[in-house]
Amino acid sequence: MDVNIDMSDKVSGNMAPPPQSEQKNLFSSVFNRSRVPNIAELLREVRQNIRPWSEFLNMSNFKTVANIQRLSGRLVRNLAYFQSNYLFVFLGLVLYCLLTSPLILIVLGGVFYACYKVRQLNTKITILQRELNAGQQCILINCAAIPILYLAGAGAAMFWVLGASFFVISLHAVFYNIDAVVTEDTETFLAETV
Repeated sequence: MDVNIDMSDKVSGNMAPPPQSEQKNLFSSVFNRSRVPNIAELLREVRQNIRPWSEFLNMSNFKTVANIQRLSGRLVRNLAYFQSNYLFVFLGLVLYCLLTSPLILIVLGGVFYACYKVRQLNTKITILQRELNAGQQCILINCAAIPILYLAGAGAAMFWVLGASFFVISLHAVFYNIDAVVTEDTETFLAETV
């Protein structure tokens, strides 16, 4: 038994896609590009967006928040406004961790020196009947260094840096009263990111 339902008068083929909002988020400048940015572009963008350290560390702007809705709004706004400063806090903790872990520093120094020598000599070597150029040799050196770095405690150091960064950045983002520093110039920036 075949059933035919004629709905040609009720269905049309003229459909329009829903309008896309041009709302910018925290990382829109990095992830919405058609190509991968180079390091120089990223550094220039981070330098342009860094806020003054006196503003970032102004103790009179640290206040508790009244409710959860304002807390989440403050967290997002602070992360958007101070993202370059938070990157420098993370890099400072990485540097501190490296300076207080001499064994990791020695292994990294050895890896950098070995890669420097391989690039300087620029000779091909054969491993398992396969020729490796200088770039492939550096990749092999880096892969061979992973277990040595693990034994030197790089895994624990990495998780310490991630945990400490998350803790410090979260504390700043939660307790820093961003409304105290919002001006007419920055209000449009924050309206676009939130």
